[in-house]
Amino acid sequence: MSINKNSKIYIAGHTGMVGSAICRLLKAKGFNNLVVRTSRQLDLRDSQKVIRFFKSEKPYYVFFCAGRVGGIKINNERPADFLYDNLMMASNVIHQSYLNKVKKLCFLGSSCIYPRECPQPMKEEYLLTGPLEPTNEGYAVAKLAGYKLAYYYAKQHGMNTISLMPCNLYGKNDHFDLDKAHVLSSLVKRFVDAVNEGKEEMKIWGTGNAKREFMNVDDLACAALMLMEKRTDPEIINVGTGNDLTIRELALKIAKASGFKGKLVWDKSMPDGMPRKCLDISKIKKLGFRPLISLDHGIEEMIMEYRKLHH
Repeated sequence: MSINKNSKIYIAGHTGMVGSAICRLLKAKGFNNLVVRTSRQLDLRDSQKVIRFFKSEKPYYVFFCAGRVGGIKINNERPADFLYDNLMMASNVIHQSYLNKVKKLCFLGSSCIYPRECPQPMKEEYLLTGPLEPTNEGYAVAKLAGYKLAYYYAKQHGMNTISLMPCNLYGKNDHFDLDKAHVLSSLVKRFVDAVNEGKEEMKIWGTGNAKREFMNVDDLACAALMLMEKRTDPEIINVGTGNDLTIRELALKIAKASGFKGKLVWDKSMPDGMPRKCLDISKIKKLGFRPLISLDHGIEEMIMEYRKLHH
């Protein structure tokens, strides 16, 4: 089922990395009736404001990409903020989408909702089979609840929802603020800064042995649009590359691409997070999805973007 180019589509969280990628893709594909609001214009944690927005705008499709996001440090320090904010946003948007008869809602989750010691690669059926990673449990619980809410609205009320669980994302419009940044963008910032400052040593959190899977956010946007048009099952579906690498290997790639020739020092007193997070992408591969942007190319683009912002 293809989406009519004139349909009113609301992208919640359009200024973030995922939301902005979906906006770019939809505009490039000729969709001309996009509805967006900044968090200042519409606080999605405020149920009364969300009620008024949906009654007034009546969107036909909803991409829910909004959220409070951050790296391991801030997740660990502020779990209540991450749980409350993400829980309220998801609850308000999903409930109002149901009440206002939205034709279809796409919920964006995160691979951190899988158990900390999850068998690898992580299949969709492994969800809720073990304890979560403690360092980002607040965020993960909120994303789990959002997915389950969308799923139960589909089961109980017949609402058309899909839920995507992407791997670690990076790309255009990512955060380079070290308090909010994820691992790839934070390493890009730190290595480029180290080159500019002539540093001969770089200290990095953890052992470097944790493994992560990375996908460019523009590939995720393509997957989200494809699934919005093709998928009707409310169960989660993994979206990733199916390939992972250690944080040490990632750091070496970024060091080389940025021109850093100094020494890497691993601070083993700091947490690694989950030992490994690699998704089983069998289901989305059967639907025809293949990511197109290589990690090496993506890292080069991230370094170029940060250098432009830095100057």
